This record gives sequence, C-alpha cells and structure tokens, in this order.
Amino acid sequence: MTTVSITADIKATWRQGHSSYSPGSPEELALISIDLLVKTLGTQGAQTFIAQLFEKYPDDFKGTSDTERE
Repeated sequence: MTTVSITADIKATWRQGHSSYSPGSPEELALISIDLLVKTLGTQGAQTFIAQLFEKYPDDFKGTSDTERE
C-alpha cells in the first residue's frame, strides 16, 4: 500500500460554531470529513453519500501500491 502524508489547515464554520483541523494522514482527513458530513447531512445522508463512493471499488480492493502511483 501507499504511504500518504497530508499537510493541511482546515477551518470549518457553521451556525452553531466552528472548528480547525490539521490532518496528517488520509485516515485523519477521513474522520474529519465524515464528522462534517454528519453535521451537514445527518447520519443517514452521510452514509448514503459515502456508500456512493464505495460503489466504484470492488469489495476486495487492497489500495494502491507505491509502484502503481509512480
């Protein structure tokens, strides 16, 4: 699998508040994204949205190796 590092400063605002995030990995970015999707779409809407993404990958997809990305 490929190792990916992320350098980002994310600032999110909504009527009830705001948050700042600095994810360093795809997993951390995914958690932030899912949290914001749930805040925006609700649990069911977020699950439906994410399910659409998973439809494009086979169930046994193992990720992209470093050599495939070069």
